[in-house]
Amino acid sequence: QLTKGNGVFSGSTPIGTSLNTFHGVRAPNISIAKYLERIYKYTNCSPSCFVVGYVYIDRLLHRHPDSLVVSLNVHRLLVTSVMVASKTMDDEHYNNAFYARVGGVSNAELNRLELELLFLLDFGVMVSSRVFESYCLHLEKEMLVNGTTQKIEKAFISNPVDDVTEISAENTASCSPLLSIGLS
Repeated sequence: QLTKGNGVFSGSTPIGTSLNTFHGVRAPNISIAKYLERIYKYTNCSPSCFVVGYVYIDRLLHRHPDSLVVSLNVHRLLVTSVMVASKTMDDEHYNNAFYARVGGVSNAELNRLELELLFLLDFGVMVSSRVFESYCLHLEKEMLVNGTTQKIEKAFISNPVDDVTEISAENTASCSPLLSIGLS
């Protein structure tokens, strides 16, 4: 929904340059849902990595509000954010070359995307258990709206981050475009 709406919006409005590194020449011929399933199937990352990856993308949009998630960048944003989440969340994870094969990009490109994401986030990759739980609840509500009754696995080992150190965007009452529209 978000990428469709932003695709129409971006045709009439200049897009910020923050996400240019993530833009492909053309949109991949795979749906977002199938792409996420592929990442999950082949990387064996924990389900919490997808929630944390979602947090990263939302943080990115708060830090760079002129940026839009569109069909040309969403797949690269997803594989990169899930990979970084896996590195911070999971005890064991595959290397960048493996994620690159799964994600359909070159290893060199994924290395660049990872660095770009980290710099765009100011290396703010820690997620408190409170923020994690709030994103899980939001995603479950989105799934209910879309006719899915599945619960999100909430196995989460809290990182030693105080709630005080969270970015201000997560402490505001306003919802980001990503949270209000959803990723699908």
